[in-house]
Amino acid sequence: MTRRLISSGSPFEEVAGYSRAVQQDPWVFVSGTSGYKDGKISQSEVEQAEQALLTIKAALEQAGASMDDVVRVTMYVTDASYFGTIAPVLGKYFKKAKPANTTIVCGLVDAAMKVEIQVTALKQ
Repeated sequence: MTRRLISSGSPFEEVAGYSRAVQQDPWVFVSGTSGYKDGKISQSEVEQAEQALLTIKAALEQAGASMDDVVRVTMYVTDASYFGTIAPVLGKYFKKAKPANTTIVCGLVDAAMKVEIQVTALKQ
């Protein structure tokens, strides 16, 4: 088994000593991912979720996997009411895979962040 570290280029990866994803065939573990892109983040929880999932999708593709390979999603939100607005975004990306899902209401490391998503994929 080969272990491969995947980076999204975020400066936080180096500072905090983590990888966007770790591929350990046949598994891919994607770190908690926020809606930041190019140092900017939307105020909308829906747009944050969309951007987080696009970043996750790119990391999975680098590992030779896809959103259809996702078997577990953990979503962290700062307000329980966000689940209802974000759920359709999750449905768009996971319509086929239908992974196990847990949503946790909590504080996040940056006050601008309203959602953070991590996934685990099993490559087929």
